[in-house]
Amino acid sequence: MVKNRIDELIQIINQASYEYYVLDNPTMTDQEYDDYYKELLSLEEKYPEFKREDSPTNRVGGEVIDKFEKVTHEKPMLSFDDIFNEEEVIAFDERIRKTIKNPTYTVEPKMDGLSGSLIYKNGVLVRAATRGDGVTGEDITVNVKTIKSVPLRLTKNIDIEVRGEIYMSKSSFEKANIEREKNGEPKFANPRNAAAGSIRQLDSKIAAKRNLDFMAYFLPNPEDYGIETQSESLEFLKKLGFVTNYKLNTVAHNVKEIIQDIHSLAQQRKDLPFAIDGVVLKVNRLEDEALLGFTSRVPRWGIAYKFPAEEVLTTLKEIKFTVGRTGKITPNAIFAPVHVDGSLVSKATLHNEDYCILKDVRIGDVISIRKAGDVIPEVVEVKLERRKEDSIPFEMISICPMCATPLIKKDANHYCPNKECPARHIEGLIHFVSRNAMNVDGFGDRIIEDFYNMGYLKTVVDFYSLKNYQEELMMLEGFGTKSIQNLLDSIENSKKNSLERLLFGLGIRYVGKKTAQILAEYYKTMDAFINTTYEELVAIDNIGEMIAESIIEYINNKENIQLIEQLKKLGLCMDYEGKQIIENDAFQGKTFVLTGTLEHMTRDEASAEIEVRGGKVTGSVTSKTDIVLVGADPGSKYDKAKTLGITIWNEQEFLQKL
Repeated sequence: MVKNRIDELIQIINQASYEYYVLDNPTMTDQEYDDYYKELLSLEEKYPEFKREDSPTNRVGGEVIDKFEKVTHEKPMLSFDDIFNEEEVIAFDERIRKTIKNPTYTVEPKMDGLSGSLIYKNGVLVRAATRGDGVTGEDITVNVKTIKSVPLRLTKNIDIEVRGEIYMSKSSFEKANIEREKNGEPKFANPRNAAAGSIRQLDSKIAAKRNLDFMAYFLPNPEDYGIETQSESLEFLKKLGFVTNYKLNTVAHNVKEIIQDIHSLAQQRKDLPFAIDGVVLKVNRLEDEALLGFTSRVPRWGIAYKFPAEEVLTTLKEIKFTVGRTGKITPNAIFAPVHVDGSLVSKATLHNEDYCILKDVRIGDVISIRKAGDVIPEVVEVKLERRKEDSIPFEMISICPMCATPLIKKDANHYCPNKECPARHIEGLIHFVSRNAMNVDGFGDRIIEDFYNMGYLKTVVDFYSLKNYQEELMMLEGFGTKSIQNLLDSIENSKKNSLERLLFGLGIRYVGKKTAQILAEYYKTMDAFINTTYEELVAIDNIGEMIAESIIEYINNKENIQLIEQLKKLGLCMDYEGKQIIENDAFQGKTFVLTGTLEHMTRDEASAEIEVRGGKVTGSVTSKTDIVLVGADPGSKYDKAKTLGITIWNEQEFLQKL
C-alpha cells in the first residue's frame, strides 16, 4: 500500500539522518539516500493525501510569509553573565560553593550563532522561535524546518521544548560567500551574522539554500522526563535525535579541571567545523540548579567564559599620515590585509605620536591586530622578537604631507595650521554635505576631491554656485543630465535644513552633532548664536569650557562671519525649525544603543530616524537602555544587552518598526 511505503521511506530516511548527523556514523551511501529520497518525493507528488507533516521532503522550503509572528516563551530564555579570565572562574566556583557542597559542572563550547527554541507535540515539530528579548521571540518554524540537523519527528512521541543554537558551519559560510560574490552581493561578515540573516528570511527557500545547522544544549523542563543532571539532559537529547556537542562536552569536579577544559577547547577552536566564542559552565546536578535559582535577569547556576578577542599577525607596510578638517595629523598603520573576526582589514589608526612611541611601531614590524570592542581594528603590540636589526624607529613628521606647512603640537596631537591646506579644505567640504550635516545626496569623497582640484569647489559657498556650471559638469565622465540635476536639486533642498545641521556642517572644533542640536535649541537663530559670549555658553548644560572657547574663537574670526553672511544671502535657513517628531510608540521616549554595521543605512542615519520618532540614542548599554539595535559584527554592547535582558532588534525588525 502507498501509505505504508511512504511511512517506511520516512522511517528509513530519518534513521539515516540520525546516524549521519547525531551519531556521526553514516551507514548509508549518498546514492542510496538520494534514491530513497527521490522515491519518497515521487510518491508524495502522486499521492499528496498521504504526505506527512514530518516528511523530510519539507526541508526544501518554498513557503513565503509576510512577517514573523511574535510568540511568548513558556519559560524565559535568559542568557548568562560573561566572565573573561581565570580569576573570574575561581570567583564563580567560590560563589557556587557557598550554597552547594561539592558541585560538579558541565563545560560546554559556547556556539557562536543564535539561540532557538523548538517545541514538539507528540514527537512532531510544531513551532520554532528565536530568543528575542528572552520573553518574546519570533516564529521561525518555516525556516527551521529546512535545517537538516533538526529532527522533524523525534524517536519518542512526547511533548517537549528543546533549546539550542542555530548556526552556520565554517564550510557553509565559505560556500555562501562564494555564491554571493558570484552574484555581485556583499559578503557575509561572519558565520554568526550569516546565520542570523538566513533564519529571518521571509522566503524559506532562501533559508534552505544557506545550509544552516542546529545544536541542542538545554531542556527547560528536564524534571518532566526523570532527568537529574545536565549531562543526562544532553544524552537524552541525543537519543531523541538531536545533534549535541557530546564529543566536546565534559564534566568538571573542581576549578582546576574547569580551567583545563577551557584551555583544551581554546586549543581546538580553530580546527572545529563551527565557530565558538567561549565556554559555558553550568552546575551539573539539577537539584543544585534549583537551589541556586535566578536573579531578576540571569541564572545563578551558570556563566559564560568568553575567549579573548582574536588577534592576527600581519606585517606593517607603511605609516600613512592623513590630515583632518581641523588640521589634525593622524598616523595610520597600513598592513598586509588580514581577516579579523570575519572582516578583511588592512588599516588601523595609530592616533598620534605618543601612541606610536609607546607601541614602538616600525615599518617592517610583525604586529598583532584585533578589533577593539569587536568592531574597530587596532594594533595590539609589536612582536619584538621578530623585528629586523635594521628597523628604523618611528619619527613624527614635521611638515604637513599635503601643503608642507610646518606642524604645530597641541596637547598630544599635531596640527597643520595652514587654513588653506588642500586636505583641510577637502575634508571640510566632505563634512559639510555629509548625512548629519547638510545631507546633500550624490557627493562621494572622490567627487568632492575632483571638483576641488578642478576649481569648482573651494569653500562651502561654492556648493550653491555649482548650478552655474551645469553644462560643464555634464561633460565630465560618469555624469549625465539626470545625475547632475539630482545633485543640484539636493543642494537646493539643503537650504531648508534647520539651524542645527548648518552649525554642525560649519565644522566648528568640538561641535559635534549633539552639541549643534543643543546650541540650535538654545539660541534659535544664527544671529543669536554668533553674538553669544563665553559666559553664556558655559552656563548651558553640556557645554563645557573647551567647547565654549572653540566657539568664541570661531565667531571672533571675521572670515567665518563673512562665510555665514554669504550663506545667509544664498537663502540658507538660519533658524531652528524645532524637532520634527513622527509619532511612533515603538520609539517614543525610549533609549537606544546601536552596535555593529547596518546594511541599509549608516548608524548615524539610523540614529536620526530614531530621534525624529522621539527616541534617544546613547553610546553605552546600561539598565536604563530600552532597545539595542544590532547590525553585522556587533561588539560587547550586544553581549551586555543579552546579559541585562534588554530588548534586541536586528536591522530588519528596525526597518519594520520605522
